Amino acid sequence: MTDRLLTLRPMPGRALELLDAVGAPPRLRAHLELVHDVADRLLDGIATHWPAVAVDRTKVLFGAAVHDIGKVRHPEELSAPGHLHEEAGYHLLLDLGVPEPDARPARTHASWNLPGITLEELLVSLADKIWKNSRRPDLEDLVTTHLATACGSPRWEVFLTLDDLLTPLGATADHRLTHQSAHRLT
Repeated sequence: MTDRLLTLRPMPGRALELLDAVGAPPRLRAHLELVHDVADRLLDGIATHWPAVAVDRTKVLFGAAVHDIGKVRHPEELSAPGHLHEEAGYHLLLDLGVPEPDARPARTHASWNLPGITLEELLVSLADKIWKNSRRPDLEDLVTTHLATACGSPRWEVFLTLDDLLTPLGATADHRLTHQSAHRLT
């Protein structure tokens, strides 16, 4: 698969407007598009395997599409690790008129053990890991617990099915990493 064959699902219009408003650089936009795409595909799998689980798809997709927006205020974190963008992104989204529940994934996408974290926030975090095939057992365990509780299925069964969803998504990470790297940082 070459980069031009990587077909990404369209981002929410409101997210695109916000990224334009803050002048998001190409590499950040590419990253957000990739995480959004993985989140969309993950949600398809959840809807197929656990149709009774209530997941706010719009909230997850918007969160995935803007979770790293704070990197416009901390551009050093576009190419190096850091967590300053999380709080900055949360406040930036609030300043741009985004309702607090919709802004939360900017703050929570790397802190999934916070009290009151929602399944939607956990799914944004999971997409942000799986896009590059980073498997985090602690995060996957939290998602498993939320899904098992919501659908009344045994945890082991939910875990196996979730693993079956995440494995092929992670398997195409090299293509996504190549796509992101093809975009300039600024």
